[in-house]
Amino acid sequence: MACVSAVAVAQFAPGDDRRSNLDDISALATEAASRGATLVVFPEYSSWFSPEAGPRWVEAAEHLDGPFVERLASLAAELGVHIVAGMLEHSTADKVSNTVVAVAPSGDLVATYRKIHLYDAFGHRESDWVAAGPILPPETFEWDGFVVGLQTCYDLRFPESTRRLVDAGADLVAVPSEWVRGPLKEHHWRTLVTARALENTIYVVAADQAPPIGVGNSMVVDPMGVELVTVGEETGVAVAHVTTERIAAVRQVNPALQLRRL
Repeated sequence: MACVSAVAVAQFAPGDDRRSNLDDISALATEAASRGATLVVFPEYSSWFSPEAGPRWVEAAEHLDGPFVERLASLAAELGVHIVAGMLEHSTADKVSNTVVAVAPSGDLVATYRKIHLYDAFGHRESDWVAAGPILPPETFEWDGFVVGLQTCYDLRFPESTRRLVDAGADLVAVPSEWVRGPLKEHHWRTLVTARALENTIYVVAADQAPPIGVGNSMVVDPMGVELVTVGEETGVAVAHVTTERIAAVRQVNPALQLRRL
């Protein structure tokens, strides 16, 4: 009999009030855990966010041993879940790192990822205030028989980013995002999230910020490209049930990873 695990995407619109953001995270994680989820994925910039990047971002940045990660760790231990979320991490005197952290029920920080592909597109210049992450061996973590990899937002437009995680053993990729609204952007989001799951025969758990800045539509997509759950445009939680057996079955009928020639 297949072992079934529950993963949640938690969608909200972070703002420039740290306490309010943490209150929202706590409420959404608690709801996800009450519905059986043991892995909860939150959006990019969950610790602090303002629509326009600038000096306030640098002022709001924290270290990995700061209050944001400490609160995530405490919440993960309290609820018995893994939590993945994006944050503004201190980098230099004039820039921040766009960082994703993963904490375990033990309270330990089990993986970090600093965004490699910055959003210098569609009229935006993330690199003006954010330092690109170094290209390092991917950090993954174990969850309920899955190997989980991390990436964020604009990385979805670079298929080699997800493939690199899969080659490092990931069979589920968590994607905290702030997918900015605009012409065709919701279509791009849904297409790219689905493509990354389908071409790699993995689960993709993509948590976006809620409108008005993000497109919403946080979702979980399975290895056959099936959209299992979607939040929509509101703040909320969606829970999907995932199995490693589903990955194995899909890879038997679609052995695309084995058939690669490049």
